[in-house]
Amino acid sequence: MKFGIIVAEPEEYEAMEQVVKIEKRNRIYELTFAEGKIKDKSCVVVKCGIGKVNAARATQLLIDEYKPEYIIDVGVAGALNPNLQIGDIVIGNCLVQHDFDITAFGHTKGYITGIGDKIYADDILIQKLDEAIKNKEDRKYKIQKGTIASGDIFCTKVEMKDKIYAKFNAQCVEMEGAAVAQVCYLCNVPFMVIRSISDTPNGKNNKTYEQCIKPAAERCSNIIRELAEEM
Repeated sequence: MKFGIIVAEPEEYEAMEQVVKIEKRNRIYELTFAEGKIKDKSCVVVKCGIGKVNAARATQLLIDEYKPEYIIDVGVAGALNPNLQIGDIVIGNCLVQHDFDITAFGHTKGYITGIGDKIYADDILIQKLDEAIKNKEDRKYKIQKGTIASGDIFCTKVEMKDKIYAKFNAQCVEMEGAAVAQVCYLCNVPFMVIRSISDTPNGKNNKTYEQCIKPAAERCSNIIRELAEEM
């Protein structure tokens, strides 16, 4: 079994290197694909860069070159749900693109032609993750499932945060997950998106993000390690 892991930022990649034993690195179109193992599970990790186009590009290359059985997009996100705190985990069972807009043609916000307005993660992967984390009773943070919204905007405005939360009932917002989901959906590859909260859009959350991205990313990588042990 080989699975793919996609991250966007250097801090997220460094966190994954703490749990993946890297055995080989390959360069493809200036992207580095690191092959290795978590325990005895083979995986390939790639840092795609920020944004939906970068995420989609890396996902397609990962599928074409390595043919993973499933893909997990991992990283940090801004909280939309006011009950989420820094470091909490959101498991994306549904992905939406909050900035995709063809409402001029009678579609709902986020609707993508040929796909719809929502892309659902793989039920089996989510079930496996549930099994992996259920016995960890000493956690000091929440883990919850819900919708994750993606767009090519680092959300800082409270008005935008509230609008996305109200429109999509999304738990958090980030910049890559729904693009990974779309490519996986089109290529019939099971996927899942996991996010750790690094900030809450409030007009100055870029500073909170910079302070919290590293510990939030490490929390996500630990979740991946627990999942690999269950697979």
